[in-house]
Amino acid sequence: MLIIGFTLGTYIGFRLAEHYSHKPQEISIAVENDKYNFAISSVAMGLTVVSYFYPPVTFLAIGGIIYTTIPILRQAEQSLLTEKRIKNNLLSSIVTIMCLGIGSNFAAALQTWLYHFGSKIVSKSHDKSAQMITEVFAQQPNKVWILKNSIEIEVPIETLQINDIIIIQTGEVIPIDGTIISGIAMVDQNALTGESMPVEKIINDNVFASTIVVRGQINIKVEKTGVETTVAELAEILHQTTDFKTNLQLKGEGWSNKIAAPLLAISTLSLPILGVSSATTMLFSAPTNSIMVFPSLQTYNYLALISSKGILVKDGRVLEDIPKIDTILFDKTGTLTHEKLTVGQIILTGELEENEVLAYAASAERRLNHPIAQAIFTEAETRNLNLPTIAEADYKIGYGITVTIDDQVVKVGSARFMTMEGIALQSEYPPSYSLVSVNNQVQGAIETKPQVRAETKDIIKKLRQRGIKKIYIVSGDHEQTTKELSKELDMDGYFAEVLPDDKAKLVTRLQQEGNNVCFVGDGINDIIAMKKANVSISLCGASSIATDMAQIVLMDGSLSHLCDVFDTATELNNDLQNSLFFWTSYGVGNFAAASIFRFGITGSTIIYGIAFSLGIGKAMLITKDKD
Repeated sequence: MLIIGFTLGTYIGFRLAEHYSHKPQEISIAVENDKYNFAISSVAMGLTVVSYFYPPVTFLAIGGIIYTTIPILRQAEQSLLTEKRIKNNLLSSIVTIMCLGIGSNFAAALQTWLYHFGSKIVSKSHDKSAQMITEVFAQQPNKVWILKNSIEIEVPIETLQINDIIIIQTGEVIPIDGTIISGIAMVDQNALTGESMPVEKIINDNVFASTIVVRGQINIKVEKTGVETTVAELAEILHQTTDFKTNLQLKGEGWSNKIAAPLLAISTLSLPILGVSSATTMLFSAPTNSIMVFPSLQTYNYLALISSKGILVKDGRVLEDIPKIDTILFDKTGTLTHEKLTVGQIILTGELEENEVLAYAASAERRLNHPIAQAIFTEAETRNLNLPTIAEADYKIGYGITVTIDDQVVKVGSARFMTMEGIALQSEYPPSYSLVSVNNQVQGAIETKPQVRAETKDIIKKLRQRGIKKIYIVSGDHEQTTKELSKELDMDGYFAEVLPDDKAKLVTRLQQEGNNVCFVGDGINDIIAMKKANVSISLCGASSIATDMAQIVLMDGSLSHLCDVFDTATELNNDLQNSLFFWTSYGVGNFAAASIFRFGITGSTIIYGIAFSLGIGKAMLITKDKD
């Protein structure tokens, strides 16, 4: 009773000192500092062990235990006064004080040590995850060379301004976001995309802070510095993401806190029957500390794992929704396919050969900027064709072009254009074909089609293996083109000629039919549909994260890591469920052992400590096991 009274008296003294002090907040922070409390509780536990061999240090050990119990009592007080609830922190406080009262000093020391160790490990993991991307700033140079009035000048990096021209050479870190105005270089973007393979950067390409020039030299026009850079934006997003709690974690904490009052009542009533030690052990059957620690630790480590693969999770809550997804909608252009078109088959309908038809078409369209013209001209360049000179041209927007080449009238355009020009067609052609006529005789038809991403077919196959039941293409393109791509990729269906607003309506319709929908798009043109979907993913990459509305961004701009998103989310949810089940089972087992077999608090605490340590070890190995 003396120890119990002393502990409570110490806490009352602390609260009075805090109340009458001119700096109460400083006192509160000093007492509740996780770092110091963990260190002091570690020393106290060590002294407790020593006290069995050298009793004089017992009082020092008890002092350390009481000191590290104060922040737990403070939390219990806030729960009672503010929330009007008996929560698990009150049980933890009572367990520690009762252990001291019955002389189980080691159990009391281990209790407080485990409590503060859990707080410290969560805090450390949180900081590690939140700084995972920002740590690349450690590589940033203090000074940088700029080009001013054709003279190279070295200046402090903090003095850089927008539109300055900086010079970056092999082995140097790019300190800002900007655009290359001269030079060519191989740039390691691993800090942003998770990809180890450097990429080639040329004039007009964007480059980003904290990436490294591994070969070459470039001059860069500064567009963003400091906190405005992409890396800084990523850091802010990650800070927000790591603050969330999963529903499973909240459920576990809620369950643990709800049974706190009943446990306290049962423990009190059983005190005359079971004795102090076993009755106190009952209070230890709602392990809220573990339920707070392990889900947080697991979540932070999985976020670290997924970020290391170049996957940016902008909203942590989405990780719980991903395993429920059964339907995926892929935007076509820029997602399943590259934005640039490529030439498919060339159908010959006259006397000209394939290369001749292509050369006429390329000559006619070489100065046009639309995707079809660029695809035809690029194919002609690839085949090293000599293109004849155009004498004159007449371009009709949206239909086709008429040019004069070597005194011959060449027309290139859609079937509708040919009909408008009075040229007879022997067969029908889909919109994906550009017809070529010479002197009003159709000589051939050139197919232009989207170039499917190399990884697309394999990713779709793997998604089906992961239980995705329905996979569709959504496109604003013509039906025939979309249908052919759907068949090529073995999709379940397609939706063609769909406007942005209609994409959102499609998502809503599928949800009303009982589907959980994931929309994978370009992140900008599909904003409305992304907001409606259960899960939204984009491939926009680093250049547009500020405007990208997707919950998840694949930073390398490809579908290569899409399955990693689903795998990581599924593994996280499985681990969270297993963790909640384990600690629920522990609580039930501990209660049964105390009430039936009169298990004592010392043995219960030691078993809890072993289970806690094993759980921490398993959680910390997540990132290593999944590499």
